[in-house]
Amino acid sequence: MLKDLPQSTHPDLLIGFNKADDAGVYRLDERTALVQSVDFFPPIVDDPYFFGQIAAANALSDVFAMGGRPLTALNIVGFPLGTMSQNVLTEMLCGGSEKVEEAGAVVVGGHSIKDKELKYGLAITGVVDPGRIVTNAGARPGDQLFLTKALGTGIITTAIKGNAVSAELTQLVVAQMATLNRTAAELMLQHDVHAATDVTGFGLLGHALEMAEASGVSLRLSANIVPILPEALRLAGEGFNPGGADDNRSYLQDKIRIDNGVEKNLQQVLFDPQTSGGLLIAIPAARAEEFSKALQAAGLWEKIIGEVTARADRAILVHAAS
Repeated sequence: MLKDLPQSTHPDLLIGFNKADDAGVYRLDERTALVQSVDFFPPIVDDPYFFGQIAAANALSDVFAMGGRPLTALNIVGFPLGTMSQNVLTEMLCGGSEKVEEAGAVVVGGHSIKDKELKYGLAITGVVDPGRIVTNAGARPGDQLFLTKALGTGIITTAIKGNAVSAELTQLVVAQMATLNRTAAELMLQHDVHAATDVTGFGLLGHALEMAEASGVSLRLSANIVPILPEALRLAGEGFNPGGADDNRSYLQDKIRIDNGVEKNLQQVLFDPQTSGGLLIAIPAARAEEFSKALQAAGLWEKIIGEVTARADRAILVHAAS
């Protein structure tokens, strides 16, 4: 739908939407550029406060993935006025505001409309050094791949709606989705990151494809090493798969190759659309061990899930083990 849309050109527009990067970047001067992104969606959990936190963490992630520092946020709200308690709006905005402040930014206002369904998100503006922008286009053969959050949020939140998940697992998945990618972003900048992207609605394989195509390489992923939330495999086998997973599989099927040894439910998790997922990061091999130790010290997933190779017949190659 966007292929015929005119793309803005300007000498200071450093990153537009032509390579599916996480945020746009506009240079102000030699040392400062603006990073801007926006995201919003309907509730994926019942608690409005936690929904607000998750939506804010998800929106902020785009700036972190570019190596930027968020400064300001604008709330975007669609609210069913008259059919839903106004306390829902208050709690949701409180959750979002607290998460924005945790990121070191401030909420400066926003816009709301009447809507039949509740929707919430934020437009985020940050800054980045033009010489240190992290894009999805810099992955090089030999780079090691890291993923900083476990997969399965789409499957588990679908199961939550079906009352098929324990309170403990619900609490765990909500806490992960509300966790900022700030620490992971700071650490990747300290370890000569070549490329990064956050993993959201297109799933791990969809966002990996964007990195591979933007960088002109292939990514080889070890499926059995990918971090997965508890019970996600079982729930996938029981059919708690969001519709977006089928859309992702349909779009990607001619662009990836998955070995027969990768179990069916595990494949489903790899296609699963994520909300406020982790960062997929390409680190030079010489810094990978040090980066792994830094992630471990920060309490993040530290195992290498794959590597970057020269372009092969498919952009993404998935095998069962390393």
